[in-house]
Amino acid sequence: MVTPAIFHEQIGFYLKNNVKVIINKVGLGGGCHWCTEGVFASLNGIVKINQGWISSTGSNTQFSEAIEVYFEPDIISLIDLISIHLHTHACTADHSMRNKYRSAIYTYSDGQAKQSHEILRQLQNDFELKIITQVLPFAEFKANKVEFTDYLYTSPNRPFCQRYIHPKLQLLMQRFSKHVNREKLEDAGIDFSNG
Repeated sequence: MVTPAIFHEQIGFYLKNNVKVIINKVGLGGGCHWCTEGVFASLNGIVKINQGWISSTGSNTQFSEAIEVYFEPDIISLIDLISIHLHTHACTADHSMRNKYRSAIYTYSDGQAKQSHEILRQLQNDFELKIITQVLPFAEFKANKVEFTDYLYTSPNRPFCQRYIHPKLQLLMQRFSKHVNREKLEDAGIDFSNG
């Protein structure tokens, strides 16, 4: 199913303990969408993830594996999300599979695009090589089949998850531990306490 563009990063709010909680969204692509989804589903402040493919405009109209992340900016900021994104995929590698795995931040407003460009400039100091991640306007989203979504948490011990997603989760625990939803990992039987 393809959804048309909604050009607002703030998508609304919900009530949590009678307090209005703002929800924003951003699109992220870089590697396999199963991996990207698994990483971001393991964070505090994530309300919802749509996993599938995103297209942009201009020369980036081809769909590329990505996720839409709905998040509470009071719990996890856009700079934290982008930093985690850059550190959990090959954001400096312009490899031959970049059409399928476009390294991108898909934005829903001019303000979010401007903020994302500034964040990329700030985070460049974390990397020796130049970050190739693009800031692109969101155009369309195409969802994956339901049986391929929530890939990590429906069966965390699959060989694919152990080989590709678990190392990214270990990096999360080492570098971004304050953002990790440890309870969710523990409930899924994923334990990195010994390494």
